[in-house]
Amino acid sequence: MTTSPLLKDHKPGAARREGRPGIALTVIAACQLMVVLDATIVNIALPHIQEALEFSTTDLTWVVSSYTLTFGGLLLLGGRAGDILGRRRVFMTGILLFTFASLLGGLAQEPWQLLAARVLQGVGGAIASPTSLALITTTFPEGPERNRAFGVFAAVSAGGGAIGLLAGGMLTEWLDWRWVLFVNVPIGVLIAVLTPLYISESERHTGRFDIAGAVTSTAGMALLVYGFIRAADEGWRDSLTIGSFAAAVVLLLAFAAIESRAKEPITPLRMFADRNRSGTYVIMLSLAAAMFGMFFYIVLFVQNVLGYSPIEAGLAFLPVTVVIALGAGLSQRFLPVLGPKPFMLAGSALAMTGLAWQALISSDSSYAGGVLGPMLVFGFGMGLNFVTLTLTAVSGVAPHEAGAASGLLNTTQQVGGSLGLSILTTVFGTATKDEAEKQLPKFMADGSAEQKAEFAKTQQLPAPWGHEVLAQGISTAFIPAAAMAVLALVTAWLVIRVRKSDLEALSGSAGPGLG
Repeated sequence: MTTSPLLKDHKPGAARREGRPGIALTVIAACQLMVVLDATIVNIALPHIQEALEFSTTDLTWVVSSYTLTFGGLLLLGGRAGDILGRRRVFMTGILLFTFASLLGGLAQEPWQLLAARVLQGVGGAIASPTSLALITTTFPEGPERNRAFGVFAAVSAGGGAIGLLAGGMLTEWLDWRWVLFVNVPIGVLIAVLTPLYISESERHTGRFDIAGAVTSTAGMALLVYGFIRAADEGWRDSLTIGSFAAAVVLLLAFAAIESRAKEPITPLRMFADRNRSGTYVIMLSLAAAMFGMFFYIVLFVQNVLGYSPIEAGLAFLPVTVVIALGAGLSQRFLPVLGPKPFMLAGSALAMTGLAWQALISSDSSYAGGVLGPMLVFGFGMGLNFVTLTLTAVSGVAPHEAGAASGLLNTTQQVGGSLGLSILTTVFGTATKDEAEKQLPKFMADGSAEQKAEFAKTQQLPAPWGHEVLAQGISTAFIPAAAMAVLALVTAWLVIRVRKSDLEALSGSAGPGLG
């Protein structure tokens, strides 16, 4: 009996088919693509999900927030798990959990079932995503080969959003909204099968899990978001609204106390001691808060008011991804010359301008005048900020803490997006209620008998009255979104003091932080 060449001298934990870095990188990049595009692929399907599962517009925000909250809240814990338990093992666990949750989400028949699946997706993504980035360092030797791998990873991270918008449009229109979730199943299974063949296990490191920190921070933010969304439906005096805010404050204070005493905290509070890093986190949180709200509400506008199909809606957002890439490329090229502060100021000012422009949207707005123009201005501003904020976040950090600093920036982006969307939803809910009261007498005077009979069943005003209500809610929601960009601009102006020389040592290390 002869020994297979593939198994000869096989070390425990080693890949069964070593020496194929191209396939290994494809597997890692495919995981990152799947996790990143899932934040946008569902967006295009939101109107169809709302109709199929009978979500209210305010509750619909949980389809986005339930994923981003758990993903952002557990991101740092996922990275720690890979270091302690072995990165390949944790990577596969995250992929399988994400895949299983995608299957459950596609099969959902009730709103709570879909939201539970999205929470599980967020947990799986938080486990797999930071581990996939770390696997590059253990799979590829330091030097040009690793730098190229980081470049591919960063490109996938940046382009995943655009791919998600197009894929979401095609799957929703040609098949069904459920396929924006089902599509992850064959991809996830294939990644799980190929991983032990082409990726070796990493060396384990001793350490502790800060479970208490992860749970209190994620639960606290979830209750804070719930409080805002509940207020949109039931008002600020509702007992559950008040209770959720109170519980959120208690949990977030407990989180701060836990982190200050933990030997290996999930969020090292010393990261906030540097004014430039703290300012960077505030800018990212503010801009992400506005960005998530913009994408959510413009998707509803172009499909429900302008009447775009899912594919047309996906294509409508492509120009934004192009200008984001242009802005990112411009900032990366001239950062060594100008330093980061001019890009933060210009980027935040452009984002503020785009959002203020979108606050003028109405039911009569066209795509070219009311949607595309402001989105391009906003997108270019965000592009100027992405690379700039990533580099500034790791400026002055010890090499062994650079991962924690950039990981905390990614966490800030996800959590900020969830919180911002919930705040915008509160404003949206109040504005739509007020506008509905104005439009109802007009509808009762001019609506047909068939429309009135349908309204009696659904309590939803038909077009054009319903369009007026939705457009008014969206335009009003963009006012606090613009205020969030103002906060970013003021922070960049008054807080950031980083110099060009502070970034010189980081000129070759931007890649990892972009993920």
